[in-house]
Amino acid sequence: PLFARGLGRWVRVPVVVFELLLGILIGPAVLGWVGESAFIELMSDFGLAMLFFVAGTEIEFGAFRGRLGRRASLGWILSLGAGVFAALILSPWEAAVVIGIALSSTALGTLLPVLRDAGELKSPFGQAVGAVGALGEFGPLIAISLFLGSRDIGLSTLVLLLFMLVAGGAIWLAFRIPHGAMHQAVSATLHTSGQFAIRVILLILGGLISVSVLLDLDFLLGAFAAGIVWRLIMRDADEADREAVESKVEAVAFGFLVPIFFLYTGVTFDLQALLADPILFLGLPVVLLALFVIRGLPSMLAAPVGSTGKDRLAMAFMGATGLPIIVAVTAIGLDEGLLTTVHAALLVGGGMLSVLLFPLIAMRLRGERAARIAPTLDDMA
Repeated sequence: PLFARGLGRWVRVPVVVFELLLGILIGPAVLGWVGESAFIELMSDFGLAMLFFVAGTEIEFGAFRGRLGRRASLGWILSLGAGVFAALILSPWEAAVVIGIALSSTALGTLLPVLRDAGELKSPFGQAVGAVGALGEFGPLIAISLFLGSRDIGLSTLVLLLFMLVAGGAIWLAFRIPHGAMHQAVSATLHTSGQFAIRVILLILGGLISVSVLLDLDFLLGAFAAGIVWRLIMRDADEADREAVESKVEAVAFGFLVPIFFLYTGVTFDLQALLADPILFLGLPVVLLALFVIRGLPSMLAAPVGSTGKDRLAMAFMGATGLPIIVAVTAIGLDEGLLTTVHAALLVGGGMLSVLLFPLIAMRLRGERAARIAPTLDDMA
């Protein structure tokens, strides 16, 4: 954050970029101070889970009704199809599915702080980005569960439906429980050692992640669903209480766990695979362009009615910003032998560049309204 604040006088750089670069610097690729560790990897997974939980809490269900929901869904389906088709040119089917899922993702958790700081979170543009981002996170998680598991697609579908039944039951309970008593307990313990809200959040998060793991699904599916459940529980709570709980959750997430995820992503980034053949660095802008064309351009379908050309282009850059899903899906591809370390490094490197460049370009295109963005984006993740 201090580096981001210092550079903020000249250029707004997301703090996550410094976390990624710091991870590369202290990792085996440069200084070698930190190596791969089972414990740090576990903490990194916690950070990724919190990132998706926070994204789930920001889902605006009203945004999925009507035109916006249809166009955001169509945009993601087009992105997935285009990504798989493009990857098939150079890769076999299994690897093409992995690459296609990676290229169809959007880093909603990365974009939300940008929109919030720019005062765009509740604007038509911000709601459209939220819908595109939600589809760009939830859609790839569904695709991972269906196509990249150890089961055939029929059984994978049944298992996924079982998880959705459990998550649906949790959502039903979120509607049915007596919210008055719940909200009173939250309010009464906000500033005491009881911290009822945080305990309930961890219970929901741990419960749904456990269900997803037991069903051999990606744990991020459970984390995302947990965020949705908590949002529904607190939807009618006092605004001050909601903001207080949100502040506590973000303090744990963006102040501790999420930075570990981005740092460890930098530590495990296989820079040597690219340095071994410097011409491979030319693949990074190719991946960046692929993200923009495959994910960004279809995202323009969800632009609000009456959007200018610059607004639609800004929507494309926001939709094409991706990293967490790319990291998760490339890890699966490596574990199953579907991707080489070079492929994974190129995809993750392209995702890093998208996080560095695309939100800044998008906000610049938005013009004066986006100029209110905080000069450092300190809480971006």
